[in-house]
Amino acid sequence: MKKTLKVTDILALGFMTFAFFLGAGNIIFPPQAGQLAGDNLLPAMFGFLSTAVGLPLITIIAVAVAGGGWKGLTRDLPPSVATLMAVLIFIIIGPAFAAPRTGLVAYEMAVKPFIADAGQLSLTLFSVVFFAVALLFAWSRGKLIDMIGKFLTPALFAVLAILAIAVFVNPQGDILPAQGDYVAQAFTTGFLEGYNTMDTFAALMFGMLIVDVIRKKGVTDEKTTCTYLVYAGVIAAAGLAFVYISLFYLGATSAGIAAGAENGGAILGIYVHALFGGTGQVILSAIVLLACLTTAIGLISACSDYFSSLTKLSYEKWAVILAVACGVVANVGLNQLISLSIPVLFALYPVAVALVALTFVRKWLPNPRVAYRAVLLVSLVFSFIDAAKFMGIDVSAFNVLPLFDYGMAWVIPTFAAMVITRFVGAPAQQQDAQTA
Repeated sequence: MKKTLKVTDILALGFMTFAFFLGAGNIIFPPQAGQLAGDNLLPAMFGFLSTAVGLPLITIIAVAVAGGGWKGLTRDLPPSVATLMAVLIFIIIGPAFAAPRTGLVAYEMAVKPFIADAGQLSLTLFSVVFFAVALLFAWSRGKLIDMIGKFLTPALFAVLAILAIAVFVNPQGDILPAQGDYVAQAFTTGFLEGYNTMDTFAALMFGMLIVDVIRKKGVTDEKTTCTYLVYAGVIAAAGLAFVYISLFYLGATSAGIAAGAENGGAILGIYVHALFGGTGQVILSAIVLLACLTTAIGLISACSDYFSSLTKLSYEKWAVILAVACGVVANVGLNQLISLSIPVLFALYPVAVALVALTFVRKWLPNPRVAYRAVLLVSLVFSFIDAAKFMGIDVSAFNVLPLFDYGMAWVIPTFAAMVITRFVGAPAQQQDAQTA
């Protein structure tokens, strides 16, 4: 008899997926983008939603199409290359950037305002406690859907809904003219800002974790598993879009009370205080702590699951190692961590996007192995140009490339490589026969 999930379990699975995605970057970047976008709010927001909601959802669907795992996504690549890609992505979303950022944002926005003389010691102590709690939840993978999907996330979503309603009912200012790059390039600037959430990377890896959770519920049929994976992705995408739209509008109406705020977290804090007074910080702390904690749990779980499959160390041992590593890196500081992560995102995000795109067109490629190698190599080479430009390196010699000025020089070459490999290259079976 084929095991299926109840509607409540499907909703819990979707809520769990939403909670995994909704972390530090999802909270701190939209308010600042909204404030800078000003009266160009709509194009900037749609650009941001494209990379922060659309791409993760498409990636989750790609994971389902490929059979629910990394091996399916990368089956046409050399195993060593596929493993290297996975390790790099897990390091980025794990101990190097995304996971420590959850602890940092939780401290800066939820705890630090309550500490009179906050310093390095208080950050260190909080990091230890925060990642110890995340480790405790991540320890039992089989209960993730129950602990997060049925309890933590509904509480988080309820508080977010209260904030969203308050923002639209009682905006704290007028929408002012756009600033900076948002004046002339609102959509593309929002599009690139969406990279910072790291959710396309996360979707590649959370897909595997969600499949594991579904199977632990007794669902063994592959087609059914992939269907539930897509359901979870759609629910998560809807929740993320709801949060982003409200936070963008919050930012767009914040210029009067939060002009000059150094980051989106500060904008959010000032705005919530203006809306709710003294209780505002308590509401904000609840949102941030729940959002960051659920994401930290998901990241530690996903990374531990993958690294345990590569080594002799158990899932539990990897969870401890990664939680400790996250706590150490979290002491770097929020602004420093963000500045370090952006060049890496510019370099590797296009490769992830190209991999997802190839998954959907694979059946039309005469030789998928050649196509995957060629397209991913092209996307990597040209993404390095965008990363170098962001770092201040002189790459003006490449300004003839389409979309170079927008920080998206990789798009046209990658698309061209995909088109060429659709019509060039002997079928894989024929090539195998010739080399036999």
